[in-house]
Amino acid sequence: MIAELANILNQPLAIGNTFIQKRLVMAPMAFLGNVAFRELVQQFGGYGLLFSEMCSAKRIPQENRYRSPYFRWRDAELSQLVCQIFGADPETMARAAQRIESERFFGVDINFGCSDGSICRQNCGAAALNSPDLAAQIVSAVRRAVCMPVFVKYRIGWQDDPHTAVDMARRFEDAGADALTFHPRVAPDRRTRPPKWEYIGSVKQAVTIPVFGNGDVFDQADCLKMLLTTGCDGVAIGRMAIAKPWLFAEWTQGDRFGSEIYLDSALQLASLLEAHFGAAKALRRFKKFGFYFSASFKFGHTLCSSIQKAENMTAAKDSLQHFFEHSQETVSRPNLNFFS
Repeated sequence: MIAELANILNQPLAIGNTFIQKRLVMAPMAFLGNVAFRELVQQFGGYGLLFSEMCSAKRIPQENRYRSPYFRWRDAELSQLVCQIFGADPETMARAAQRIESERFFGVDINFGCSDGSICRQNCGAAALNSPDLAAQIVSAVRRAVCMPVFVKYRIGWQDDPHTAVDMARRFEDAGADALTFHPRVAPDRRTRPPKWEYIGSVKQAVTIPVFGNGDVFDQADCLKMLLTTGCDGVAIGRMAIAKPWLFAEWTQGDRFGSEIYLDSALQLASLLEAHFGAAKALRRFKKFGFYFSASFKFGHTLCSSIQKAENMTAAKDSLQHFFEHSQETVSRPNLNFFS
């Protein structure tokens, strides 16, 4: 099974007029897929693409990469980095995409999947799926504005109807999208019900562009099952990549890691966050990471609680050291109570 999965994931995939070398990618994640975390993942390798945090299209044209909390990157990652944007105006999205292309990102990703209230109240994210014509106009405007690959990440919609997902996929392809990342849950669902993977298969059959499946892939068996049962072209990993940043290297390269990787990688991320954001801002981001990281342990609630109580980064790192003073039992599948 492991060899079969690696064989599939290591097949190059055409996206627009270029290629990626691996079909396993890191999904965009607000507040989690930041520049520090991406640097950690890059050190392990094994992925086809990395996606940025969600960035406001309105702000991107004027953003300073060294001051922005979200629109920041390292030059070393640009060749495999896609910037995700949200917005409700086609021309605003197009201008943002032009800035992204000028910075030499691999591509731009349009967010039609975020169901957070603060985003949807702006008619952005998943709210755009309520206006199919406008959503298609946004994709078309971005396509006309840039030559780099254009991705769209989206959900089923606001009703559990696979026909809606298929219709939107066709609209996005017709508007010029080069690839889709499809999360088969309805927009209001905060992961309380399992994703409907069979809808990924329906979307894949409806379009000719690559489709990345996304949702509840926790281990290699899940990944292989999604690929084989849906026919999707690749898999986008979100929450599980936060829990195990070395996952891409393990699944595509066969790299093996001992139990010490948990503490080592968490401490390394803490240092990277401090370097990129400063201690105060790093703490908030590290606490968010702590929820997902703790999901891998039988007594993860103890670790998570201590991280959340930390008043500074020194205390957060001390809590990690204290937790790992004794051998900690990991679980075969993550405790989803930690996954928000």
